[in-house]
Amino acid sequence: MHNIDIDVVEMTMDIMKYVIGRITRSNPDMGLAISEEELKEKVGETITDKGIGGMKAFELFREVLVKHTVPIDNPKHLAFVPAAPTRAAILFDLVTAASSIHGSYWMEGAGGIFCENEAMSWIVSLTGLPKGSFGVFTSGGTAANLSAVVTAREYWRSKSQDNQCKRGIILCSSQAHSSVKSMVKIIDADILTVPTQESLTKKELITAFEELSAVDQSRLFAVVANAGTTNAGVIDRMDEVADFCREKDLWMHVDAAYGGGALMSDKARKEFNGIELADSITIDPHKWFFAPYDCGAIIYKNPELAKKAHTQQGTYLDIFNQKGMEGFNPSDYQIQLTRRVRGLPLWFSLAMHGIDRYKQAVDTALDLAKVAAEMIQDYDHLSLVRPVSLSVVLFKREGWTPEDYRKWTLKNLADNFALVTPTKYQIDGQMETIARFCFINPETTKEDIKAILDSMN
Repeated sequence: MHNIDIDVVEMTMDIMKYVIGRITRSNPDMGLAISEEELKEKVGETITDKGIGGMKAFELFREVLVKHTVPIDNPKHLAFVPAAPTRAAILFDLVTAASSIHGSYWMEGAGGIFCENEAMSWIVSLTGLPKGSFGVFTSGGTAANLSAVVTAREYWRSKSQDNQCKRGIILCSSQAHSSVKSMVKIIDADILTVPTQESLTKKELITAFEELSAVDQSRLFAVVANAGTTNAGVIDRMDEVADFCREKDLWMHVDAAYGGGALMSDKARKEFNGIELADSITIDPHKWFFAPYDCGAIIYKNPELAKKAHTQQGTYLDIFNQKGMEGFNPSDYQIQLTRRVRGLPLWFSLAMHGIDRYKQAVDTALDLAKVAAEMIQDYDHLSLVRPVSLSVVLFKREGWTPEDYRKWTLKNLADNFALVTPTKYQIDGQMETIARFCFINPETTKEDIKAILDSMN
């Protein structure tokens, strides 16, 4: 046992050296994915009868495996919706794991849940939702969206016995996140999409509603509005969506998984007018709140409706609801029972840095998008596809084919230079392959942007 203890100490020191080295690097290597067969050839068998030892396993990870991953916090990672967790949040993620806190019930995780709730209270305050609104941290936007829609569906069913036998319908923009379309399958509902690349309006919702049969109109129970689409950063007219939902007695859910961070910015806040009228809101702290993966959040105007929809029953769970065990139980408000206190790293980072630093970081990303748009106009062979929305910039390289964009992306990645991926957008009625920036990381520089644009020559 003494030798094992020494090994554990040495391994711990090696791991901490790696962690310190990793989080102090502002520009980590991109890494490049290779096939499973190639990885297997490099590392050999790792799960064996006798074990290969912690030092060997960590060496394989450090020297081989991690080098074939793309770090999300590289300043020139501008694809998808990247992330840039603060060093404080990363370090406290280690503390969270080491503390082994079960974050489902107050009885077991009171201290950790308290910290989560402190962070959640601040997030809720950004939305402008009325007093009594609250939320919980989830594994991401998909779990948050699903939790919200399950709550909406159960509330709709509770309003009429007739609804118990109906298959519900959700109405949203065609630009809604893929998780919205996926969760409709999970809850066995239907989805009606309004074909638009721009902000969803009340007029479009009315048109879509009136095209439904009377039977299908009675099956409609929710509208999902976008507060920053993934592809283009578009924000729906949430005040108009709210009017429509109020008139038709529908649940209004806002997917702000990406865009919600901009609620912090005085520059962008007015674009979210109407979000305070939502019944539920999804926000991903692991995107623009600089928390580590995986950390989403679902917020409800009336949390009791979520509690009715999600509280799980079981004889072994009865203890959590008895006198003396009362408290806020996060598992009652979303689809997951077992959960880690994934909001703890966010709480620590907020407590350490303060809200002002967070606002500055978001404003930096918004400014970088505008800078990129201005730079693009200086190149004869580059042009903006649409005005900048939040921190997303869509642009194209004249004369390039989809294959050109693909080769450009892969070359930049192979050269450990940058990750900027193509997307598709409708231009003059035709879908075209274009380039896309999404700025999150405040450590991205103007020089980074120029270097990427220069690579498109």
